[in-house]
Amino acid sequence: MNNMNGIKVRLVIAVVIALFSLVSYFGSGSENPITGQMQRVSMSPNQEITLGVQAAPEMARQHGGLHPDQKAQDLLDQVGIKLLSALKEYMRERSLNVASPYKFEFHLLADEKAINAFALPGGQVFITAALFKKLKSEDQLAGVIGHEIGHVVARHGAQRVSQQKLTQGLVGAAGVLGGTQESARMAMMVANVVNMKYGRGDELESDRWGIRLCHWAGYDPRAMLGVMDVLDAASGGRAPPEMMSTHPKPANRKEYIRRVLEEEFPGKYPI
Repeated sequence: MNNMNGIKVRLVIAVVIALFSLVSYFGSGSENPITGQMQRVSMSPNQEITLGVQAAPEMARQHGGLHPDQKAQDLLDQVGIKLLSALKEYMRERSLNVASPYKFEFHLLADEKAINAFALPGGQVFITAALFKKLKSEDQLAGVIGHEIGHVVARHGAQRVSQQKLTQGLVGAAGVLGGTQESARMAMMVANVVNMKYGRGDELESDRWGIRLCHWAGYDPRAMLGVMDVLDAASGGRAPPEMMSTHPKPANRKEYIRRVLEEEFPGKYPI
């Protein structure tokens, strides 16, 4: 009898936790003023900026700090500013009566081993020296940075925070209901797979933004194909299966980039 009462109590608690998580997530919908998409985001742009600024020093520390090459940093800033100016002009031409709320900063990291670039919510953009040195042109650099700007304006980081809050709540509910650590672990595995799917979609959406920004800023967006070759070579053929990775395979991204080029700018960029 006591066991049955215990199960009922756990069930009630689990249902309350799950409902609270679901209502919080699905009640946070808003339209992104730049992309026009409806998104489940619980953070304001100012909160995104604060989060990114607070996390930036630790991210730099994990990659050996900032690179001392001021000339390279100046080039990075120059490309970033040019892309942001193009975004501003795009918004003005389309009568989007909103200014991007994000305060972008571009950081060249000292890491000479990890070939990587990433963006934090709110506009903190990073590229490692290892990737920077592999790029063969300013157009390729623009493709990388345009992709990362895309993550910020599309609010992918804020979306992932909301998704993780949801899955953590559901995992907590599963743990209470199952009453075992094994139940929670299994639920977390499912949650991770769900979040991976969203991550791959984010990458492709940011590739589209990278193409657009390069074009608007006067760069050749076809250079992004060369960036994919750099990433493919860096993986050494050891990339995990695509369904278990947050990033689509470079070869698949190249196919997607070619398709987007034709969709967005038909006939302008023959390959």
